[in-house]
Amino acid sequence: MTSPAGEPGPLTLADYARRAQSRMAPGVWDFVTGGAGDERTLAANTAAFDRVRLRPRVLTGAGRPGPGTRVLGREWAAPVGVAPMGYHTLVHPDGEVATAAAAGAAGVPLVVSTFAGRTFEDIAAAGAPLWLQLYCLRDRATMRALVERAERAGVEALVLTADTPRLGRRLRDLRGGFRLPPEITPANLSGTGFASPADHAREAFDPGPDWTVLSWLRSVSALPVLVKGVLTAEDTTRALAAGAAGVVVSNHGGRQLDGAPAALEALPEVAAAAAGRVPVLLDGGVRRGVDVLAALALGADAVLLGRPVLYGLAVAGRDGVADVLGIVAEELGDAMALTGLASVSDAGPDLVAGGAPPSVRRPRRSVAAPPAPAADAVLAREHLHASVSDPLLDTMNFLNEITHRYPRAVSFAPGRPYDGFFDPESIFGYIRRYMQHLEKAGWSAERIRDALFQYGPTGGQIRELVAESLRLDERIDVPPEAIVVTVGCQEAMLLALRALIAGPEDVLLVSSPCYVGITGAARLLDIETVAVEEGPDGFRCADLAAAIGAERARGRRPRAFYVVPDHSNPSGATMSPAERRELLRLAAREDILILEDSPYRLVSPGPQQPTLKALDRQRRVVQLGSFAKSLFPGARVGYVVADQPVVDRDGNTGLLADELIRIKSMVTVNTSALSQAAVAGMLLSAGGGAAALNTETAAHYGAAMRATLRQLDVCLPEPRRTALGVRWNRPSGGFFLTVTVPFAADNAALTRSAEEFGVIWTPMSYFYPQGGGEHVLRLSVSYLTHADIREGIARLARFITATART
Repeated sequence: MTSPAGEPGPLTLADYARRAQSRMAPGVWDFVTGGAGDERTLAANTAAFDRVRLRPRVLTGAGRPGPGTRVLGREWAAPVGVAPMGYHTLVHPDGEVATAAAAGAAGVPLVVSTFAGRTFEDIAAAGAPLWLQLYCLRDRATMRALVERAERAGVEALVLTADTPRLGRRLRDLRGGFRLPPEITPANLSGTGFASPADHAREAFDPGPDWTVLSWLRSVSALPVLVKGVLTAEDTTRALAAGAAGVVVSNHGGRQLDGAPAALEALPEVAAAAAGRVPVLLDGGVRRGVDVLAALALGADAVLLGRPVLYGLAVAGRDGVADVLGIVAEELGDAMALTGLASVSDAGPDLVAGGAPPSVRRPRRSVAAPPAPAADAVLAREHLHASVSDPLLDTMNFLNEITHRYPRAVSFAPGRPYDGFFDPESIFGYIRRYMQHLEKAGWSAERIRDALFQYGPTGGQIRELVAESLRLDERIDVPPEAIVVTVGCQEAMLLALRALIAGPEDVLLVSSPCYVGITGAARLLDIETVAVEEGPDGFRCADLAAAIGAERARGRRPRAFYVVPDHSNPSGATMSPAERRELLRLAAREDILILEDSPYRLVSPGPQQPTLKALDRQRRVVQLGSFAKSLFPGARVGYVVADQPVVDRDGNTGLLADELIRIKSMVTVNTSALSQAAVAGMLLSAGGGAAALNTETAAHYGAAMRATLRQLDVCLPEPRRTALGVRWNRPSGGFFLTVTVPFAADNAALTRSAEEFGVIWTPMSYFYPQGGGEHVLRLSVSYLTHADIREGIARLARFITATART
């Protein structure tokens, strides 16, 4: 048997290191082995692995180990990637191209360094999955260009090295006076002219980056961003709050602090803080397959392998790297077999002799083997629907977490009705009022009993009353059979989308910024949304027409357009009468439907514009409605008006509402009879319409909006806000307004606002399906007293002023 180096017999990793040293000039060897940290860091990282002892297990019935895993949606053949290292061309002329070819053949990714010696395009052509490692540069334009070039080359993720505002003292380089040869330059950075990474770091690196760089990076790229250099639970929490898609535990960025942990020692704390929400990778000290398993046992999802890869590259190019990766994978398989593991997802702290922090136990993202018959079921998250990992579904959870973590903060986040309008005793009166209505209509006691206690009609039991309220309140005249009573407006959205979007070529267009309920429902149903950006003055039909044309040019079929035309959530904008009429003409001309969602009309002061459905003469509007804001949020009673004719192939005609009822029968079966009874009683008590019950509430919410705007003017007067670059809109109703600020209004800023200033708001970036709103925050005024508003806006002004000046 001949090794890739052309020598008899296989080589070990130690052999590769010895042969690499013999083939490199002394200065290059010192540069490669010196790494990004000092000698103490390197020694501490490898020594930490030497101290770990894994517990063997026998007769487990595990069979042949399966090392496969999944990270960020990509299958890895083993939980090992190639760590970012600069200038592969120092050790072999093919450089990163050879490394990528070997990694691709092994089924693992390569993290390409900012200081790569070959171009992204050449590396990508070699066929490996690629991530890009980034330093935080002073020149954001250069950094952005680097990201955009990498994206075009097919890079799948970004790794922001956060622990290198300056590189550590590379003692071996200093002692030997090593300088990069003139022909060795960063292939993807132009005009550097530096002889070493340390020189480049001093001149080009941002000396004082903060968490806003992560928000900025996410604003210029849709790629997931991992933060590298995390060693503590506190930084892990901040990384997740700032939107990190993963963390890399490493201490390569500089000289190790006295007493600071090795990377492996920090891993359990970081893994516990991440709690399975994002992948945790480890980079530092991995030299053997057993090291990989030790890292997995202590909480990592995967590791990054560094210097051994360069040793293989130096000795035998692509084949040497392939052999190194194969050796590590084989050793990992042996270690798994000896510890009785069927898959890497089975690795846990119980493998470590002496134990490990119990907090390390957590669900993994790896490809799990079938559990043993007696084992508890453990689900791999990547085997669930992709929507459960979508950041969109975590936005409200994060807000709730912040609200509960800082209970003394004034919160402008919840878009919920004011509690002061609800009297628990009134519920019984409303239900009795509905029962009297049924009795007056001739219903027997038995039939009334069944109406309250039994399953009811899927389409709803109070459709006639809902139709009457629409006629009285909104001048919408539709028959009861065109209405489906739903479990809140959210079910109405789900039913409408499921019925209308028939295949992958169908597209839902949404006004952006957009209520997350519709985009969330679309995500659950695997429906692609296309954002139609609002202009400074709100929605414009010309932009929708352009979006429709662009989608048809791509061979896709725009089916419907979702919009909140009145006091929109989140922006507070209201569509003009002219734009409403033009939208209806455009819908007819382009043969699309409009999904109208307008829950804030009855709780807003003053006369309102006609609804789109009231203006609709060609049945182009499907109205999605709810009584949550106007009557009883806890009842969760909504409705959908779907009077569009549906014709089957035999010429039989029905209504779209009939199709929605069929879908609903397989979803919620029927809407709560008691909830319908309470809402019906409320409508009946006011003569059939909801408007009469909202005179006081509309006045209250209008006063809350005016109080908020007035306090903003007081705390941020015109000269001051202009100097700071702050502005806000002035909605005439609804629950929401937006404030534009000169800094990134992201999760990290929200956390600081709650923690240090005692005020909570919502980042508007949550509401942009395809990016945007990074410098805008949303305020909800509905839930607070005027005293809360005054105090909360004063706190907000202090936060904005302090943050804008930093």
